[in-house]
Amino acid sequence: MTKMLENQVAIVTGAGRGIGRETALVLAENGARVVVADRDEEPAAEVVATIKDLGSDAIAFCGNVTDPAYPKQLVDATISAFGRLDIIVNNAGYCIDGLLHKMTDEAFQAMLDIHLIAPFRLIREASPYMRDVAKKEIEQGIVHHRKIINVSSGSGVRGNMGQANYSSAKAGVIGLTKVVAKEWGQFNINSNAVAFGFIDTRLTRPKEEGLVVNGEAAGIPEKVRQKLISNIPQQRVGSAREAAESILFLASPLSNYINGQVLGVNGGSLT
Repeated sequence: MTKMLENQVAIVTGAGRGIGRETALVLAENGARVVVADRDEEPAAEVVATIKDLGSDAIAFCGNVTDPAYPKQLVDATISAFGRLDIIVNNAGYCIDGLLHKMTDEAFQAMLDIHLIAPFRLIREASPYMRDVAKKEIEQGIVHHRKIINVSSGSGVRGNMGQANYSSAKAGVIGLTKVVAKEWGQFNINSNAVAFGFIDTRLTRPKEEGLVVNGEAAGIPEKVRQKLISNIPQQRVGSAREAAESILFLASPLSNYINGQVLGVNGGSLT
């Protein structure tokens, strides 16, 4: 049986853990060959090994997505390994929370760098292998949809106290998503965003667990977590797998006429 993403090639950033890991796996399960982009070599290698055990193919390409040189290196490695690029999932990210009147320029800029500027650079570097290739295909009468999925957040849709930097960056990536949809839609390139609500990741685990991500304390105080959960109509946190499956939908042929949209994945919390 032919799989939905048979022979397609996907880049997933932040693919070593959490939502990125599950996204890489679910794309591979549906036939894609995956470039696992992450800062850390060990988890990236583990994801590649798991994908190969599934019978698909993958490579790891490690580095910092905020490094201006990294996006081109990542795209070049993808083309060198697989010869094509069909799907980009801009997932890499983290939080530096704090009230606005205490927030530093560095903390604000860091969120823009990883959540907005890095996706912009990667999409731009992919242009020769997505937009330009698609243009030639159309001239030959070939219709093949390519997909760009940017990970936003409910914080980018409604704002969130203590996240002026993160909310601004996640709102910005929605704007970027819509511009790409308008500019590249004519080339059968669908650009959409997912706006996640409360998903179970390192960033949303109880703060009392003492997790540290990129040198910053991660997590949410348990009392706050329980209050947030009580405001979700489904009364639970979403799993990383459920988050990844929403990305699969936008990467698949099932979304070929969905473009420039923001898919809320939040258990009804923004209803």
